[in-house]
Amino acid sequence: MLRFGTDGVRGVAFTELTEQYVAELGMVAARELGVTKVLIGRDTRESGKQLETALANGLLAGGVSVELLGVAPTPAIAFLAAKRGCASAAITASHNPYLDNGVKLFANGGVKLSDAQQDAIESHMTGSATVASAPATQVDLLGEYASHIVGLFPVLAFANIRVVLDCANGAMSDVAPEVFARLGATVIVLNDRPNGKNINEGCGATHPEVVSEAVRLHKADLGLAFDGDGDRVIAVDHIGDVVDGDHLIALAAVDLHKRGKLKSNSVAVTVMTNAGFHQAMEKAGINVITTPVGDRNILVAFDEHGLVLGGEQSGHIIYRDHATTGDGLLAGAMLVDLVRREAQPLATLARIAMTSLPQTLINIRVAQVVSNPAEQLASEIAEATLKLSGVGRVLLRASGTEPVVRVMVEAATQETADAVAQGLAEVASQRFGGVR
Repeated sequence: MLRFGTDGVRGVAFTELTEQYVAELGMVAARELGVTKVLIGRDTRESGKQLETALANGLLAGGVSVELLGVAPTPAIAFLAAKRGCASAAITASHNPYLDNGVKLFANGGVKLSDAQQDAIESHMTGSATVASAPATQVDLLGEYASHIVGLFPVLAFANIRVVLDCANGAMSDVAPEVFARLGATVIVLNDRPNGKNINEGCGATHPEVVSEAVRLHKADLGLAFDGDGDRVIAVDHIGDVVDGDHLIALAAVDLHKRGKLKSNSVAVTVMTNAGFHQAMEKAGINVITTPVGDRNILVAFDEHGLVLGGEQSGHIIYRDHATTGDGLLAGAMLVDLVRREAQPLATLARIAMTSLPQTLINIRVAQVVSNPAEQLASEIAEATLKLSGVGRVLLRASGTEPVVRVMVEAATQETADAVAQGLAEVASQRFGGVR
């Protein structure tokens, strides 16, 4: 039976993530979370509609009312739930291929579930419950989310900016171009024609080379690439160089710090964040809170330390004053506004914000989820670390969203990072039966 990872449950639609499982998940969640109303949205995968129906049936069987948003970005789903003080669910597998799907659950107020809430739901899943069909109400609320983002900035604030948007054929395909157009930007849109199978396919946040090429072709000021459900964003500057989540958070942290809006003078990031980020924040006089991977863990740090900004290298960025979860559209708009206010190219601003230590990341797909791979290869990791000569680090971890072991190495040179990562990846692949 599927278990919660770092961001909900995910699996191959209809084989691992079955309609029966999703229906029972909805019924159990309704009872364990003590909610009365749930908003459901989905990304553009062809499996989404059927799983939406299954989840709605389960929630209704659990005694709650259900409203269906249709296709909607995950941050929009969370925002609308927060606005109404109710719970919500996103049917999505984020950046995964279209054959996968998943369920992200949000408690009342659009906040991620706690570990205790997830554990309670898992403990009551039997894999054998049956749920009857029941009608749910369809609603059209996405305009509220778009207006929320637009309303954070001056009228036509982006009038002199040309931006390329790669919507990953996902949930941002309609709302992201609308928001930037309403803010006055000249918008070039890529991959906004979802067909159920092309979500994330050679495009979006995991393929920034696509938006990079378009930025150069159209002589744009910058480009933004979203993932399938819209909770992450990767930027490229006018040259076409990638500006990853670390740089985006560094830019935002320094900007908020300068304007006296960085609460607790701190920012939260994960263990995957580049060492160069930590160096930049130390120079800027900003404290860094480091968490395990997953924006849910970032949000825990927010609550514990009174923070308003944090995120991940992958482009999950949370502006807590305006959102309850990672929001690629909000983060992208905040970046464009920063470029506008500073009146400097993103390339210049990103270079000033931080310098990344050379880093290599290798993903090893394994047959099944590996528990604590770092413990199993502790001696090999220690040996690899010695090769760094005191500069950099080695990180080995299992993905919380897919059957992947990640090998990450930072070093003084790219050549060293590549060599050490390749060596450790070969060992990990042999040990865990992986495919690179």
